[in-house]
Amino acid sequence: MRDEIGQSPEEIFDVVDDHDCVVGSLSREAIHQQGLKHRAVHIFWLRADGLLCLQRRSYAKDNSPGLISTSCAGHLDSGETYLKAAVREFREEMGITIMNEQLREIDYVPAHRRLGNEFVRVYLLRGDFTCRLHKPEVDSVLWRTPREIEVWSSAQPEIFATPLLFLLERPAIRRALGLG
Repeated sequence: MRDEIGQSPEEIFDVVDDHDCVVGSLSREAIHQQGLKHRAVHIFWLRADGLLCLQRRSYAKDNSPGLISTSCAGHLDSGETYLKAAVREFREEMGITIMNEQLREIDYVPAHRRLGNEFVRVYLLRGDFTCRLHKPEVDSVLWRTPREIEVWSSAQPEIFATPLLFLLERPAIRRALGLG
């Protein structure tokens, strides 16, 4: 089912407490319906020319369909580590296999309503790769400088996914993207 719609309500994620400790596991659907805390990753991918990849989320997604988001994002499967999930999600969404060492953690964000009650580890990936997008999850990608994205997202916030807007406010992420 995940291949056709980009996610499956039957996926099992860990439920975590206020300290990001696992307290159980439930289906994606149940976690989202009940607003429970869980885990996710986001990746910001910068090419050598300084352009940042943003993805337009598939219109089939259950959350923020068609909105512009980070280069890659996804939930941790039950029992999965943040880093393993980041590598898996990048392969699934972008069609690119990367190594753990290629990702640099740039922020750890406590669960927040603007992140869908997710604890999030944010990674920076640098390099030039060729995408093979998984269309059920990613409609398209676009490339802009971090400064262009900052200006654009301020002018038209309604076309950007809330988590991206929230993450772009974080000082550690701003520093990593050269936004001061």
